[in-house]
Amino acid sequence: MASQSHLPSFDTTLGAILIGFALSCAAFGAILVQTFHYFTRFPSDRLAYKIIVVVLLVLELLDEFFIGHTLYFYTILNFANVLVVLRASMTWSFIMQQLLGSICGTVVRVCFALRVWRFSKHNWFITTSLMLLNSGVLGTAIAFSVKAFALPSVFAVAGLRVLGTVALGLGVVTDVSTAAALCYFLNRFRTGHARSDTLVNGLVIYAINTGAVTSLISTATLTLYNVMPDNLIFIAAYFLLSKLYAISFLAALNTRKVVRGRGTTDRNTSQSGFPFQVTSRMHVSEPTSTDVQTNSHHAEFMKRCMNMKSDDSLGNGEVIPMHNIFHHQEYDLPGMAVISGVCKSQ
Repeated sequence: MASQSHLPSFDTTLGAILIGFALSCAAFGAILVQTFHYFTRFPSDRLAYKIIVVVLLVLELLDEFFIGHTLYFYTILNFANVLVVLRASMTWSFIMQQLLGSICGTVVRVCFALRVWRFSKHNWFITTSLMLLNSGVLGTAIAFSVKAFALPSVFAVAGLRVLGTVALGLGVVTDVSTAAALCYFLNRFRTGHARSDTLVNGLVIYAINTGAVTSLISTATLTLYNVMPDNLIFIAAYFLLSKLYAISFLAALNTRKVVRGRGTTDRNTSQSGFPFQVTSRMHVSEPTSTDVQTNSHHAEFMKRCMNMKSDDSLGNGEVIPMHNIFHHQEYDLPGMAVISGVCKSQ
């Protein structure tokens, strides 16, 4: 029997798994709420959106099941059996959770990469680089999972430190690169005029925040995995990571209604083909040449950012925003609410 000095601490092993399970349950609850809001607010949304949301929900449900099974295996089925923790092979659910978490993160990162593709006007080099990084994350995660089935115990996961570090490191690089690419292409919309530049600043802040939380948790997992490889504290952070990716994607979808409602109401929409022009309670004056130039810059900026068009078939000139991150809208993000607020005050 293992000596007392070599027994693992329950606080940093089973305790870490328990804490990670609790955190992931809370995050999964947020995913359920956001999914409910999505299907109630956007019942006629595009099929591509609905498929991705359903796929993410199913994957996260399976992910939660795998985490729960791992905890059940070590704390209930093998209660007080320390040798199982020390010498038994890793449970299959523990390994599958690692792989499933990586798949969920990859799905969301690919969606964000497609936004870069649209917003950069089909920049092949940047988009291909992001896709290759995503492929690297998923590939190393698959290799990690395959090798993990041969490990003698859960503590032997430290032997796969190279693969684990590469997978987590590539995830951080991908998140940061995606945010940096969005910031770069957003800054190209600067016109030197206060209104347009204010919109750019707001969108840049959102682009940074998009990858900040997931990058932070990935970095924390990476650090804990390398600094303390003999315990399972890093698992608590990793259990939460895939949930954060799903939450960020669902938040992006659900915020579209706020943007549309605040920026394209009848009160704030003109009868022309350009959105966000106030037609009521306006003071009309003869425009100067400076005003014409400023409004021209701002109109061009708004058209490029929002990528909207008028649907003449409606017969009333109503502006229909094209909220589609894959084919139509170049930057369908929660940060676009900044545009609505500014245009509403024009």
